[in-house]
Amino acid sequence: MYTDSQKEECSASLGEAMQVMGSKWSFWVIGELATAPRRFNELRRGLGNISTKSLTEVLRSLEQARIIRRQVFATVPVTVEYSMTDKGMDFLQVYYAMQGWGEKWKDYDIQVQGDKI
Repeated sequence: MYTDSQKEECSASLGEAMQVMGSKWSFWVIGELATAPRRFNELRRGLGNISTKSLTEVLRSLEQARIIRRQVFATVPVTVEYSMTDKGMDFLQVYYAMQGWGEKWKDYDIQVQGDKI
C-alpha cells in the first residue's frame, strides 16, 4: 500500500505530466518539434487543420511548462522559431512510449469484435 505522502508525491508528478498533455494538440506539436525546430507557419502547415488560435494557445502552454522554447530573431519581419528544451526532449520518452502502446493496441478492439462474430 502507498502512504498518503507517497500518493501526494505521485499525484504531483502525474500532474506535471498531465500539464503537458492538457491539449489534444500538445502531442502533435511535440511530434512536429521532436525532429527539428519549426516556425509558426511550418507548424501550422504540418499539423493540418489546427486553427491559429489553438496553435498559439498550445505553444504558450508548452512554453510555460518549459517543454519548448520560443526564440525571436531580429529580422524584418520578425522571425520566431520554436524548439524543444532539455525538459521537452526528456518528455519524448513518454511520447514514444505512448506511441508504442498505441501501435501495439490499435487493432485490439477490431480483433476482439471479430472474434465475437
